[in-house]
Amino acid sequence: MRDHLPTPHSFYYVRANVASMDERGSRAAFEDAGTLGIEEEFFVVDDDGLPVSGSDALVYDADPPAILDDRLDHELFKTVIETQTPKCEDLADAHDQLHAVRDALVEFAAGEGYRVAGAGLHPGARWRELEHAEKPRYRSQLDRIQYPQHRNTTAGLHVHVGVDDADAATWIANELRWFLPPMLALAANSPFWDGYDTGLASARSKIFEGLPNTGMPTAFEGYDDFAAFEDRMIDTDSIRDRGELWYDVRPHSGHGTVEVRTPDGQADPEVVFAFVEYTRALVADLRERYADLADPWNARGDGYPHKHRRELLDENKWRALRYGHDATFVGLDGNGTVSLAAVVDRECDRLGVSGIRDVLDAESGAQRQRRVLDADGFEALCESLVLST
Repeated sequence: MRDHLPTPHSFYYVRANVASMDERGSRAAFEDAGTLGIEEEFFVVDDDGLPVSGSDALVYDADPPAILDDRLDHELFKTVIETQTPKCEDLADAHDQLHAVRDALVEFAAGEGYRVAGAGLHPGARWRELEHAEKPRYRSQLDRIQYPQHRNTTAGLHVHVGVDDADAATWIANELRWFLPPMLALAANSPFWDGYDTGLASARSKIFEGLPNTGMPTAFEGYDDFAAFEDRMIDTDSIRDRGELWYDVRPHSGHGTVEVRTPDGQADPEVVFAFVEYTRALVADLRERYADLADPWNARGDGYPHKHRRELLDENKWRALRYGHDATFVGLDGNGTVSLAAVVDRECDRLGVSGIRDVLDAESGAQRQRRVLDADGFEALCESLVLST
């Protein structure tokens, strides 16, 4: 079953030990501006590039290098592992830390007899055959959520950007929502799930949306509104802790950041850095707009705040996960459609970034995976996702 895939018809911040899960966020957390953190989820694989249960050995049984100490964790499946960079003060620091953490992980895993692969979903992962983690947090989720969590073999990229005001962070998260589908289209790197071609560019996004409290969030009317929602979800036992609000973007009330959770996992660190660069530029631009507006929470002639309907944003996200680089989107003003290329050109010109244009000009992750499978076979596909130093 593992030798081929059918033809389609189709952290920055140290993660706390969760002894008490009822930790609440605070306005006071939002104090730094422009700092960066990168969280990446990877697959632990064997010599053949196939998923294997290795996270326990790496997280609990071995001594990681200093840069990974307290910044290495497992995820729901024992084949998925997560890293967090140290807190980064600027883009140059983030670039260095991104590479340093990845190199340390690859070398550490190799010393324990494993390799590491990057993608939104691993084409060789069969969820019925893989082991779930023993961690009480994940066991609780499996018991509560059942089938959608049992099949959740996803791996993503999360980018944190520090914001020095809680209300500004909430407003920025609201505004960022329109920009997330183009980001997902660029990052789409998961065409295969559970042994078949889904016909999607990012099947990870659709699989992950099967969980509660995921996808495109509604807009909040300020930080107090978001904090009240977060508290209500905890107090009504809808979630065990605030980390179970898995929306595509959120003001992180513990870290004092805006966290973008949209992109698929990636094998190429420069693709990751392109999203870090773009996310930071977007947040900085919106922070300035928030400061310049006399009343940022009420509609003005210049369009801010946009107050998009969630349904329209969901449509754009569907286009992104279905078509990847070929997607078009309902425009920022809600009228007409715009191509991904036009969005990228506009964003690069107005924000002074270049990485996402390089990502667009290259073959997408989903396109590359399909091409390698068709040309060279399943073993080559798995090997193409393996990280190197």
